[in-house]
Amino acid sequence: MKLYGFAPSPNTWKCRALGAHLGVTLEFVPVDLTKREQRDAEFLTINPSGRTPALVDGDFKLWESTAILHYIASKKPGSINPEDARGRADVIRWQGWQLAHWGADACVPIMFQKVAKGFLNMGEPDEAIVSKALDVFAREASFLDKHLEGRSWIVGDDVTIADFSVGAPLFYAETATIPLGDYPGVVAWFKRLSSLPCWGETAPLMGAAA
Repeated sequence: MKLYGFAPSPNTWKCRALGAHLGVTLEFVPVDLTKREQRDAEFLTINPSGRTPALVDGDFKLWESTAILHYIASKKPGSINPEDARGRADVIRWQGWQLAHWGADACVPIMFQKVAKGFLNMGEPDEAIVSKALDVFAREASFLDKHLEGRSWIVGDDVTIADFSVGAPLFYAETATIPLGDYPGVVAWFKRLSSLPCWGETAPLMGAAA
């Protein structure tokens, strides 16, 4: 399988990390967003929307990182994606929350303004957007913090792809000056997640990426 993506992107990184965690071989094909390679004709045959990451497995082409996580997990069935209906639904619930609220309204605008703009030479952060997103982050992080009381992982007793989905943006929390320390449950959970060797094995070379 080939994974096309921009290494510093949390969405690309979490897919590569999951592959490493499960021992699923992914040939990584860099797509440099700073050079707009996502708009190249060759890549658009893989994902016509011109977004990364995208996965190719033989004649099967798949885009959207959440779908890619599920597909990678299917190669090694087990606790990373529960096989019972309730466990699987719980994972999907948290991934839906990540997409609609944690990501779209909080982490994504903060990361774009405070991190991605620097990568892409797009000017200074819009502080009004950052301020609004930080307000949302405070609400959603408090929600997650309460959920994690007495828990090691978001769903069940072991790490799942829900943790990979929710946790990936937080690798940039320090760079984006997100006050993660206000949420001790989230900090403890993220420490467990980030200590998995797969994240270090697939970590982007930030200097080269920038």
